[in-house]
Amino acid sequence: MGIFGKGHERRAKRVSESEVLQALSRIEDPDLRKDIVSLGFIKNLTIDGSAVSLDINLTTPACPVREKMQEEAKKVVMELDGVTEVNVNMTAEVRRHASLDTSALSNVRNIVAVGSGKGGVGKSTVSANLAVGLAQAGARVGLLDGDIYGPSMPTMMGVTRQLQVIGDRIIPHTAHGVTFMSMGFFAPGDQPLIWRGPMAHKALEQCLFSVEWGELDYLLVDLPPGTGDVHLTLVQLVPLTGAVIVSTPQDIGLMISMKTLRMFEKTKVHILGIIENMSYYICPHCGTREEIFGHGGVAKVSQALGIPFLGEIPIDRQIRIRADAGTPIVVAEPNSPSAKAYREIVERLAAQISIESYKSAPFQVVEVPG
Repeated sequence: MGIFGKGHERRAKRVSESEVLQALSRIEDPDLRKDIVSLGFIKNLTIDGSAVSLDINLTTPACPVREKMQEEAKKVVMELDGVTEVNVNMTAEVRRHASLDTSALSNVRNIVAVGSGKGGVGKSTVSANLAVGLAQAGARVGLLDGDIYGPSMPTMMGVTRQLQVIGDRIIPHTAHGVTFMSMGFFAPGDQPLIWRGPMAHKALEQCLFSVEWGELDYLLVDLPPGTGDVHLTLVQLVPLTGAVIVSTPQDIGLMISMKTLRMFEKTKVHILGIIENMSYYICPHCGTREEIFGHGGVAKVSQALGIPFLGEIPIDRQIRIRADAGTPIVVAEPNSPSAKAYREIVERLAAQISIESYKSAPFQVVEVPG
């Protein structure tokens, strides 16, 4: 006869769903600044005896705190009385920016412009590596080479063969996990496009709406330098989630980049952040660091304007070599310091896109059990 007397048995406590959700509500998304339960991130919660399983469905696969959040979730649920096993599966679903609901690009969730004030700052190289970095994180990514007069993406992505056209639809190429389109396919090599503004407008329109982009989480548009016809056409044709500015750190580069930033502000395009390219140089022989164009100017401007600073990328000979060879450095040398810098920027950019999409249409808040 046990301590409970004859006919009585000790019953293990069974944890309830509300107890699990209450525990998980202690975890906050660092970007959206709300708990993961009220944001609706918890999916497929099941309780089988003492074993708890659930999915945490994030707003981007490029979340920098993905593993940390997974470990926190396991910890807080394991602390509950009656739980001996916890399985947390991390998933992601990129939210659609609200203004894109009625866009002709109905399968694209977010459109992001990448611009700079002047040429020669490495904007196209940055665009290619950001696109591939997002794809490496697990996102569905498209890249449009919007530099109508100086297209470089076929070379940088390593695909120069002609595009296939079926009926009135253009079938884009895919490389390194990214679907991409460029006017460079129609004017290969050193052949120029001698077009006036209206023709450039029409070309960009076709690249957006006549291409079979498929389902995309992010479509990055690499813009030409400056604030000309292509920029205005893009803003008029599609609602952008936001824009990224690429600048070198010296005063003249920043001054001209600010013109592009102000253009986006005047056309009501949200600035997702600024990137400092060619930020510094590390000598491969002696390890000495040289700040050839100065350093930190972009971070200071970002802070002064209240705009996110997405990060800095060094001057690296291998970035140029890999771009010329058609294999972005995040693919060719994934463990290099330059590739690491790009991945960190990708994570920060993805976070800013999630924040902007949330602001455009806040998620339906799930009530946390009391």
